[in-house]
Order: sequence, then structure tokens, then C-alpha cells
Amino acid sequence: MAENPLGYEKIPKLLKSFAIPSITAMVVSSLYNIVDQIFIGQGVGYLGNAATNVSFPLTTICMAIALLIGIGSASSFSLNLGKGRPDKAAQIVGNGIVMMIISGVAYMVIGEILLVPLLTAFGATPEVMPYAIEYSGVIIAGFPFLIIQNGMSSLIRADGSPKYSMLCMVSGAIANTILDPLFIFGFNMGVFGAALATVLGQILSFVLAVLYLRKFKTISLVRSNFRLNPAENLKTCAMGISSSINQVAITFVQIVLNNSLTYYGAMSVYGTDIPLASCGIVMKTNAILLAVIIGIAQGVQPIIGFNYGARKFERVRSAYMLSIKWNFVVSAVGFCIFQFFPQAVISLFGRGDELYFEFAVMFMRIFLLMAIVNGVQVLSSNFFTSIGKAVKGMILSLTRQVIFLIPLIIILPHIFGIMGILYAGPIADAAAFVLAICLVSRELKKQKALM
Repeated sequence: MAENPLGYEKIPKLLKSFAIPSITAMVVSSLYNIVDQIFIGQGVGYLGNAATNVSFPLTTICMAIALLIGIGSASSFSLNLGKGRPDKAAQIVGNGIVMMIISGVAYMVIGEILLVPLLTAFGATPEVMPYAIEYSGVIIAGFPFLIIQNGMSSLIRADGSPKYSMLCMVSGAIANTILDPLFIFGFNMGVFGAALATVLGQILSFVLAVLYLRKFKTISLVRSNFRLNPAENLKTCAMGISSSINQVAITFVQIVLNNSLTYYGAMSVYGTDIPLASCGIVMKTNAILLAVIIGIAQGVQPIIGFNYGARKFERVRSAYMLSIKWNFVVSAVGFCIFQFFPQAVISLFGRGDELYFEFAVMFMRIFLLMAIVNGVQVLSSNFFTSIGKAVKGMILSLTRQVIFLIPLIIILPHIFGIMGILYAGPIADAAAFVLAICLVSRELKKQKALM
């Protein structure tokens, strides 16, 4: 068998070939919600934007499931290929696909049954609830397709086909972008039309991803690979837990943010709905920057995983450091946009009064003040997952969102009112950055000693 290029090709060339398609796929994927929010804002107004905001935790939970299985399977797949175990890698892929199907259907059923209680918990106000129910009821129907599509994308990248993975994601997003204005404005379907366009795009991506099952380069799938092995499935989930927990943490942050903003917003001149709508715009705009960073992380994952499995530690270090450099370039661009052009960004999402724009601009500038270092925590968490150290990856996933940000969102408003919620963002980002640097530095020193 020919040597895998992951073990000998130059790191910059590898990262470029893997990360760019992954970045494209992740950015396009994040545009699903962004495009919905832009067209809904233009066609329905800021109450429609608030509805997509309170519905968003449903999607982040769905993505948490997809990453748990997809990233876990891809990481274990890469490590086993690096160790020369293609049969074991094939079993991991087969089991991963079965888990995606089961979890997708189960989550869809639970989501439809508990829709109203969930939206209430996510911060929906009486004015927003009708829009949120109409939007979420359709979105949930697409969750099985979304989970399988995203999980398969991770496996396709790990198999050495990042461009095909990108094709799956881009095709669905293009379909969504075309259908959104047609359904919202042409057929006057409002938020229902936006949700329907999203699901149809996800189904297209799902079909393309499933077609890859017969095209794997490094393994041959047989029927026995699809028999569930509980012990191996637990190992897969352990490998993907840090990426999954990061999404779960984002969900918790969104819930705490939504409820805190409506509570303290009611005590301010901004009321309840303006902070809720502003939060949705700021978080989803930041999601584009995070999508680029996650794309870099997903692109570097098979490189780090394979070379760590092959005990080529210098290549592991080089791949991680190069991904960090890429991150700083991208984050610097994002920082400049958030700080110098917030009004222009927010205007894309539709109309609102003077108070709405005042709060939204302030939210973006303060909450995303430390955006330039955010990616270090994401890439470092992915680094530990890629080398099989799931516990450290999980700890890093929890730091910014759960350990630092949520307590700050709860504590600071008691001192500073609604402004305390905004200050919580940059403080949590700075603390998570410092911890990530400390943990990765120790790990790289250990690897250097083994060289």
C-alpha cells in the first residue's frame, strides 16, 4: 500500500488542500441561518429575527449531535489509518453512520413533541412565540438530514476528499439562498418559507453526502461494518465529546443570554425584544468568523490525527502552529469589521428604530471585543481531540462558554445592569485564551521529549 500523503507531504500544502474546502463548507453552512435572518429581517421585521434567535438553540443542539458522532468518527478513523488499521477504520465509519441515523430521528421526534416548552425555555416572548413556532416546526423536520450530512462531511474530509465535502455543503446552501427570497417574497410564506428553504437545502446536501458511501478511497465498507459495537461507539463519542460540548455550551450560552437580555432589557430603555433581536444578529454574524476558524480546525484534524498516530510529532506541532497563524489573520479581519463597521453589518438584517440600532451596534463592539483571540481556544480543543486526548479537549471546550462566560453573564448584570452582559464576552474570551495557551504548551513540550 502506498504511503499516505498525510505522513510526508509539506504541512502548508496539506493544510491548504484540506482547510480551504472545509472553510468554504463551514462558512456556507453558517449562511443557512444568516440568509434566513437577512431575508426574514427584510420581509418580516425584527420580531422575525428574534424568532430565529430563540429557535437557534434547537439547531446548535442538532450540530452538537452531528459533531459528537462525525468528529469522533473522523478522529478515530484518522488515528487508525495512521496506525495501519484500515479494517478498524471501516468499522468506525459504518457504526458512525448508523448512530447518525438513530440520533437524527430520535431528536426530530423529541423536538416536535416538546417544541413549545423548549422555545419558552430559550427565551421566546409572547410577541415572538408565534413566529418561533412557525419557523421551528419546519426546521426540526430537517434535523435527521442535517446530522447525517454534517457527520458524513467530517468522514469524507478524513478520507482525503475535502472538495467533495465542500460540494455537499455548498450545494445545499446555494439552494437555500435561491429558495429563501422565492418563498418569503414570491409566495409570501414568511418565516415558514425561510424554514422550508433551509430544509430543502439540507436534503440536497444529505443526498450528495450519502452518495459518497461507495466512493471511500482508503477503506471498503461491507455490511458487517454497520453492526453496532457499543464499546467502539463509546470510544467514538469520547473522541467527539469536546467538539460536541462546545456546541452544547453555545446552546446554554444562547439560552442564558436570551433570558438575561429579556429580563434586564425590561429594566432598560431598550425593552425585551430589541436586545433579543440584536443578540441574534451579533451571534450569527460572529458565527461566520467562527465558521472559518472551525473550518481551519476541521482541515487540520486529519493531518494532526494521522501524524500523531504515526508518531511524527514534529509534523503535529507544525500543523498546529500553522493553523494558529491562519487563525490570527482571519480573526484580525473579523475584529476590524466588528469594531469599525457594525452599523453596516446590522443594516443588512432589516429595519428597526434608533434604539434598536444603538443597542445592536453597542452589543457587537463590546461583546466581540476579544474576537481576535477566540480561535485559539477552538483550535486547541480540536488539537487535543485529534491526538486522542478527549478529556483535555472537553475541558477547553467548556472553558470559554460554561466555566467563564455563563457565570459572568449571571453575575455582572447585578453590578452593571444590561451592560454587564456585554462585558462578559471579552472577559471570558481573554481567560479562555490564556488557559488554552498553557495547556497546549505543556502538551507540545511532552511531544518534543518523545522525538
